[in-house]
Amino acid sequence: MEIIQIVGIGLMATVLILVVKEQKPMFAFLLAAFTGLFIFLFVIGKIEAVITVLEDLATRSGIPSIYLKTVLKIIGIAYIAEFGAQIVRDAGQESIASKIEFAGKVFILVMAIPIISVIVETVIGLLPAGS
Repeated sequence: MEIIQIVGIGLMATVLILVVKEQKPMFAFLLAAFTGLFIFLFVIGKIEAVITVLEDLATRSGIPSIYLKTVLKIIGIAYIAEFGAQIVRDAGQESIASKIEFAGKVFILVMAIPIISVIVETVIGLLPAGS
């Protein structure tokens, strides 16, 4: 199973980081960052299969592809912002990590506006006219 490989890589990197950290803290940080990047690249290939399934489901259900693409972009923004914030936290920069997370939330909100607009218009269309 691939998760065992990922956990093994993570554990080995952790042991190396703990050994190296006192003598060469910058090298330890770089090792942590590259390990995180390696794991990220390892799992990104799995996301392609999920996207294919979601696209197929959207096509069969008649959902316009623009909505699926928007949702996938939102998910991508969330993952990338979280990944970047964690790397910055590893470097001890909590303040900058918080700003990265905030920026991710703002970008998610901006991306969600078209979907929110359609939902509001649909609800307004369902309400009885007049009164």
